[in-house]
Parts: sequence; C-alpha cells; structure tokens
Amino acid sequence: MAKSGPITPAVRQAADRWFLSHGLPAVLRPGRLVRRLWPRSSPALAAFAVLMANTIGVVLITGKHAIDIDGQPTRGEWFVLAMLVLVLPVACLVGWWVSRLGAPGRHIAAGVSVVVALLGAFFGGPSPHLVTNLVIVVVAIAIMLGLTASGIGSILGWAARTTLSHLSDAGSLLLRALPVLLLTFLVFFNSPVWLMAATISRPRLWLALCFLGLIAAAFVASVTVDRMRPMVDTGEPDARHVAGLEGTPFAAIPDPPDVKPLSRAERANVYFVLAVSQLAHILVVAVVTAMLFLVLGLILLSPELLAAWTRNGAPDGQFLGMTLPVPDALIQVTLFLGGLTFMYVSAKAVGDSTYREQFTAPLIDDLRFTLTARNRYRAAVPAR
Repeated sequence: MAKSGPITPAVRQAADRWFLSHGLPAVLRPGRLVRRLWPRSSPALAAFAVLMANTIGVVLITGKHAIDIDGQPTRGEWFVLAMLVLVLPVACLVGWWVSRLGAPGRHIAAGVSVVVALLGAFFGGPSPHLVTNLVIVVVAIAIMLGLTASGIGSILGWAARTTLSHLSDAGSLLLRALPVLLLTFLVFFNSPVWLMAATISRPRLWLALCFLGLIAAAFVASVTVDRMRPMVDTGEPDARHVAGLEGTPFAAIPDPPDVKPLSRAERANVYFVLAVSQLAHILVVAVVTAMLFLVLGLILLSPELLAAWTRNGAPDGQFLGMTLPVPDALIQVTLFLGGLTFMYVSAKAVGDSTYREQFTAPLIDDLRFTLTARNRYRAAVPAR
C-alpha cells in the first residue's frame, strides 16, 4: 500500500505529463490538456519547420516552387531528389530531439520553428503565391495545436515511440508473413494489373487504398476491443504494477478502496491506443514491402517492358504534386501492393500467436500498469 498524502500542484502537473507520455490523455480533465500547449507542440512544429526549410532549398536550387524532374535528372536535380528522400527522416529526428529538451528549450524550439516556417512561406513553400503559403503555414500550425490540445497528438507520439522501440517485432512479423506476401509477386508480374495502374486515375486509386485500409483497420480494432474488454472492465491493481509505481508521481498516492470504472472517453482511449499501435506496426511492414517492390521495378522495368505492359504509358510519374523520373504506372502499382500488404499483414498479425506474445502482450501489460496509475490519480483528483 502506498503512503497516504495530499496531491500537490507540482505532483499533479508531473502526473499530467506522465499520462500524456504514456498515451492516455483521456484521464485528464479537458482543462488540463490545454495547459503548456506551446511547449508540448514543439516537436511537431520543429518537424514542420524542417519541411518548410526544405522547400527553401528546393527553390534556391531549381528556381521553382514545385519539384518537376523528368527524363535524365541534372546534378542539381539529383541533389533535390536526395533532399526529398531525406527530408522525412530528418524531420522525425529533429522532432525527437526537441521532445528530449526541457520546458525552456521547448519554448525556444517552438518559437524558432514558427519563424522558420514563416520564412519558408516567404522564400519557399509549395506555391509561388505568398498568401497561399501563409495560409498553408497557419492552417498547419493550427492543426498541430489542435491535435495537441485534444490529446490525439500525445497518443500518436506514444504510438510512434512504441513502434520505434519494437522495430524488431515488425521485422519478425514481416518474415512470418513472407509466405503470404509472396502472392503479391504474382500481382507485380501481372500485365493486366499494370494496364489498370496506367489507366486508373490517382484519386480513384487513393479512394481504393482508403477503402482497403478502412477494412483492415476495422478488423484489427474489432478484434482488439473483444480481447481487451475484460481488462478494461476489471480495474483491480496488480502487485507487480503497484511496485513499479515507485519513483513516479503516483508513489505517494494510496490505492483506492474502490476502483472507479473507466469513463467512455477513457475506454475509447485505451482501445484507440492499442489499435493505433498495432496498425502502426503493420503500416511499417506495408511501407517496407512497397519500397522493395519500387526498387525491384526500377531494376527490372525497361522502356520496352513498360510500353508492353502499359500500352505506351508515361515514363515519368506524379506523386503529391511532384514530377519524378519514375514511371507513373510503377508508382501506382507500388501503392496498390502496399495496400494489399497492409490487409494481408493485418489478418496475419491478429491471428499470429508469436506476434501477440512478443508485441501485443507487453503492450497490454504496459496499459495495465498505466491504468493502475490512473486508479490512484482518479482517487486523488475528483472527476469534477
């Protein structure tokens, strides 16, 4: 049993940060979620600033606000392609580094990030029109602040950290799903698929991918809810979890005599965390598989083969408004195979006992630990 004692404002603030870092913002009152909004949003703002700074580099090198590379790239265009490949990893790395800073450092990083983003609107940006770029920057900052204030940002950050810390599990899941993924090779070497990819429009393809993704996500979420309902309904603390609370803000808060049941928001938060973390793992596998097929296509696809499979399809492709020296049909097929892989691996992950033991079981145990802290916090802090 923990030692009794009042919860001070400093302890409550530390407890709030603890729940946010563990992906359970629904435990906090809505008024607590909007506190320290600026420093909490600094990692996302820093990552966005990297993207806007990248647009400045593109404009300085190419003299254009859009990436338009067709045929044989020049030396400068090769450099732009390298920037395009590295910008997302660098943005994630900068966001992670900012998240490791203290409160004063985060305040400074958030301010610097906004300044860099505004400079990107003036000297770079996706549009040659300054007003359009400013609107994009303002809307993006508002969305990031809104996600942080609603608690969704903390859930996504927790899922990202969990996924990165269990990348080996994603690799083992890819290896166990390999027999199923070999079927996609039959799709890759199927000429009607290439003809479809060369004919269908990109909006229709994105709509089909969203449809496949929603089916897979609904399947994973429904199975997760069925498996997690007993844990959510029973909130009795485990002795091992109680011992683990030593050194946390909840160490001095006693265990409540009666555990308050989880609210609807808290239940939805628990289910959402479990589903998102699993879907993030599956998405990593799908993206890696799609990149493998993209590289395979760049190796095997000759102009003659492309003309035969796509009936003289375009040798250059469009992706997110950029013209790239990659056949458009190859981009379409890569996206389609990524969607199929996402569905395959979703079914495999839900039914794979080894994956549940290596990844899902520790994740559930961590959530049990978090709910034990929640029971103490809810007993010390009234709901209203």
